Parts: sequence; C-alpha cells; structure tokens
Amino acid sequence: QVQLVESGGGLVPAGGSLTLSCTASGFTFSSTPMSWYRQAPGQAREKVAFITSTGAATVHADAVQGRFTISRDNFRNTLYLRMNSLKPEDTAVYYCRAHSPESWGQGTQVTVSS
Repeated sequence: QVQLVESGGGLVPAGGSLTLSCTASGFTFSSTPMSWYRQAPGQAREKVAFITSTGAATVHADAVQGRFTISRDNFRNTLYLRMNSLKPEDTAVYYCRAHSPESWGQGTQVTVSS
C-alpha cells in the first residue's frame, strides 16, 4: 500500500539546521510531484515547498524562501527538506504529501528554541 514515512525532526536552537526525509513506497515515486507542508499548534496546515516529479522545478513559500530547500532522489524514493537558519516560528509538525495518488505521511515534529 501507499506509504510515506517522514524522519529527521527534532529540537534545534534558533539559527540551526535540520534535514527532513520522506521515504515513499507502494507507488511510482518518480512519477508524481511532491510537497512539504507544516502545521503549527492552533493553525491551519500550510504548504512549505513543492517539487515536480523530475525535480527540475521547485517552489518555496515566501516564509521559507532562501532558508529551506526541497529536493528529491528518485532512485532512493526519498524526498528531502533542508532547513537552514531556523526560527522559532518554524516550529510545527512537518508532513510530506504525494500528489498522485494523493497521500500524506504521519508527520515529524520540528521544534526551534529561541
């Protein structure tokens, strides 16, 4: 069955870095665009970044532009989110999403301390 498993979250001080991973199985990973989303407590889920199926094009939300980078390895069926210069407002549960078939991972917690 379709499965997305995120990893790499944790507690990091402001200004620090983390790399999130999302390992996919049960579908043709290389054929679908992927996205990262995040949801902070009491807030709506928001899209952080998007990448096409080949990785040739990416889009990042204004709030993370220049600090976060989405990438993928279609040989390893893995999606990444490199997060630099983290801020306390980046604290959230981060989810990966496959566009087709639409599916979501279980999320990984990122906490940035001030």
